Amino acid sequence: MKAITPKQIKNTNRQLIYNLIYKQEKISQQEISYTLRLSRPTVTANLNELEETGLIYKNGQIDSDLIGRKAAAYSIVPDYRIGIGVELSRRVVKIMAVDLYGMKIDRIVVECRYADSEEYYRYITSRINEFIDGLQVKKEQILGVGIAVQGLVSPDHTHIVYGKILDCTGLEIEAFSRYLDYPCSFIHDAKSAATCERWFSPELTDAFYLHLSYHFGAAVIQNGEVVNGKHGHNSTVEHITLDADGPLCYCGKRGCAETFCSLRALLQGEEEEDFFRAYEAGDPEKLARWQSMLDHLADLITSLHLVYDTDFILSGYLADHITEKDFQYLYKRIREQTPFEEEEDFLKLGKMPKHSITVGAALPYIRRFLDVLE
Repeated sequence: MKAITPKQIKNTNRQLIYNLIYKQEKISQQEISYTLRLSRPTVTANLNELEETGLIYKNGQIDSDLIGRKAAAYSIVPDYRIGIGVELSRRVVKIMAVDLYGMKIDRIVVECRYADSEEYYRYITSRINEFIDGLQVKKEQILGVGIAVQGLVSPDHTHIVYGKILDCTGLEIEAFSRYLDYPCSFIHDAKSAATCERWFSPELTDAFYLHLSYHFGAAVIQNGEVVNGKHGHNSTVEHITLDADGPLCYCGKRGCAETFCSLRALLQGEEEEDFFRAYEAGDPEKLARWQSMLDHLADLITSLHLVYDTDFILSGYLADHITEKDFQYLYKRIREQTPFEEEEDFLKLGKMPKHSITVGAALPYIRRFLDVLE
């Protein structure tokens, strides 16, 4: 049996201490020593090393009921490393920098219509580079650039395997990475939003995530991880047929869930503000459209819930408008279609409807960095 070296023990202690500071956000040396059962000299030596490398800093003092000098508090340096998230859509590109807690440092929106052209990729990457330069950080602080797209991504995150919305099927990450001197990768926009939801809900281990945004998307969270699937098209429930005679979907089929349960389908070309203003005023036609969306959403959830008995998280623009009354209606319609006594405990609203796609695109790089230190 191979013996554990003193260097390995030292590295493990360092990782344990950093991880504890990260989770506690603010903690004293005494608490670290007590929690990890490490000697004070060991903790002191590791804290000094972590502080010298810039990973942590002294963050005031810890209040205590004990008499005597207050203990110094330690916190991680949140922007020691930074992730960049980019969300591509047909008309705009959203760019965000997040720190090691996944919190926003800065954000910009670039109005630019998508085009599969060298000019477009050169322009967007120049704006990403300008954005990073504006952060005034060292190059090594940037962990990578995650690019969320309205399309299905290969398991290795290097190309788009299905991109009908933007007409970008076959697009390679090299179109962006050739102009960006950082690691780059693609991520499906629904998976990106689910990644964000999982990050800010650490208690979440298993769920079906439904992203009811301008387009409809989904992701399965299992054992605390967003499931990729074998070929890159896992959880594409937006293309389950709900009505074979329904509206034409961008995929070429009729009556997909996308054509009933997306913001695009609901608006039918109207502006979002105009629709919901009329809906809230009681416009009968708008109320009927909303009711139809709920009916189809309930029908879809009923089928999915029979396959996967788990929580269903509703997030995105449409979820922002779902009321408690709507939840009760969804449960009622689901109960009418299932043979089981359904408890009213598995439909939940997402915690991160705003900027979730952009934030989620950056988080895989943050996660990989923290995994090395954990």
